[in-house]
Amino acid sequence: MKYIWQGDLWPKLTWNSDILLSLLGRARLAQGNLLGRVRRLGFRLGEEARADILTEEAVKTAAIEGECLNPQMVRSSVARHLGLREAGLISVTRPVDGLVEVILDATRKYDEPLSADRLKGWQAALFPSGYSGFHKIRVGRWRGKEPMRVVSGPVGKEKVHFEAPPGREVEPEMRQFLSWWKSSRESCDGILRAGLAHFYFVTIHPFEDGNGRIARALTDMALAQDESSDIRYYSLSSQIMEEKKGYYDILEKCSKSDSPDVTKWLIWFLESFERAIKRSDKIIGNVLTKADFWQEHAQTELNERQRKVLNRMLDAGRGGLEGWLTTRKYVSMTRASRATAFREISDMTDKRVLRQLPGKGRSVRYDLIWPK
Repeated sequence: MKYIWQGDLWPKLTWNSDILLSLLGRARLAQGNLLGRVRRLGFRLGEEARADILTEEAVKTAAIEGECLNPQMVRSSVARHLGLREAGLISVTRPVDGLVEVILDATRKYDEPLSADRLKGWQAALFPSGYSGFHKIRVGRWRGKEPMRVVSGPVGKEKVHFEAPPGREVEPEMRQFLSWWKSSRESCDGILRAGLAHFYFVTIHPFEDGNGRIARALTDMALAQDESSDIRYYSLSSQIMEEKKGYYDILEKCSKSDSPDVTKWLIWFLESFERAIKRSDKIIGNVLTKADFWQEHAQTELNERQRKVLNRMLDAGRGGLEGWLTTRKYVSMTRASRATAFREISDMTDKRVLRQLPGKGRSVRYDLIWPK
């Protein structure tokens, strides 16, 4: 099996512009419509939307790699970095903070030069302990001489999905990548460049671990450069997670080829990009709903525990809090006693903040009275 990096034309990637033209046009239209809608949010709501998107991006980019992060912990880290008032409500682990820092560095500082040291710093931030799970890895350095293969299946029956260039070639490959990154900004369409950067980087696979997360951060950085904006209002990682099998399948298919043509990958990327933007409409809608809710209850007296629970319900969206709100969940979220939880929930139903759903006894559930 010959891989794309073994081809004579590598690393020069090619594509069929005629095939991509209509897809790129649709992607640009969706992008423009979203950015126009975002401008109507105003600064405060824009920051809320930004925090929600960043939280979604961090949680999903980790989930693609099989890592499950606590969304509330991620949100607390995002809030701290953005200076929002809910910062510090939940203690944050260093790996979570590191991932948020990488995503923010890629987008906030999109105009700063991309260098080997910067990439190595990102990878080190993802693995502050020097371990990936129980395995000690090379941190803040390119990978070593050992073969780098992407495999699946039980020991002895592994299926090799992809093999990256030998370790001795990583240094020159990354020099070429960084040179391409710099020169392509002026010569390539910005959305296509984001897709090409993603494919190019994961093909080299320069680190022992963290390559996927860094590739997605680079994609965000390229899109920030394209939009001349340090704020992301859509999450590609969230969309990729929805289509995880298709994502890995198309990467494998285009990598196992001696042809430099990556048209099929770019088709998948553009379609996923368009779906990610449409998906963000829901997140922005949630931000507007949350703002309407608190405007409606601006004069309602509520304590910090009550506000915390209400914000959790608002962040989850309509029907998003599994099983609705119960006294037990209120206790779990606030660490209040059961008696206090019951009293505070009753207070919110009396104030027309919550409504009781059909049911009796321990099965009583509550939902928000959502803004119309």
